[in-house]
Amino acid sequence: MASKKSPHVSETPATQALRRAGVAFELHVYEYVEHGGTGESARQLGVDEHQVVKTLVMQDEQARPLIVLMHGDRTVSTKNLARQTGRKSIEACKPDVAQRHSGYQVGGTSPFGTRKPMPVFVEESVMQLPQIFINAGRRGCLMSISPKVLVDLLAAQPVHCALET
Repeated sequence: MASKKSPHVSETPATQALRRAGVAFELHVYEYVEHGGTGESARQLGVDEHQVVKTLVMQDEQARPLIVLMHGDRTVSTKNLARQTGRKSIEACKPDVAQRHSGYQVGGTSPFGTRKPMPVFVEESVMQLPQIFINAGRRGCLMSISPKVLVDLLAAQPVHCALET
């Protein structure tokens, strides 16, 4: 299956990484709304927010960065995540710190093609979905892929850290 590219969407480090790896994906462009989150992108694209996976840049007690991939309609239990990953504590990075680690603007963060390599953790139930929508490295642009790609390309480690929202 060939990947599709919208003619008005330029490449990002994320799409370049997937193309280099020969991964099939499809881009989905929507109008970015400040603080709209996954609910807004899901609404505009007509998909279930549970299938939209947010990329969260967090850090442990030693300020070591990590990425958490979570359903759009769930939040991360940082306590459960820390316990499962052998860390004392985990918290979200401030936006400027997240941008420095990932190389992406907040609202456009992709786990692919990050500036720095970081360990990636994925909510285990994300792996049960047939297809996910995840940021393509730019605000207003998601890509649909198989969740298997998260493990194959990022060595994402499944964890159980979702809270109902």
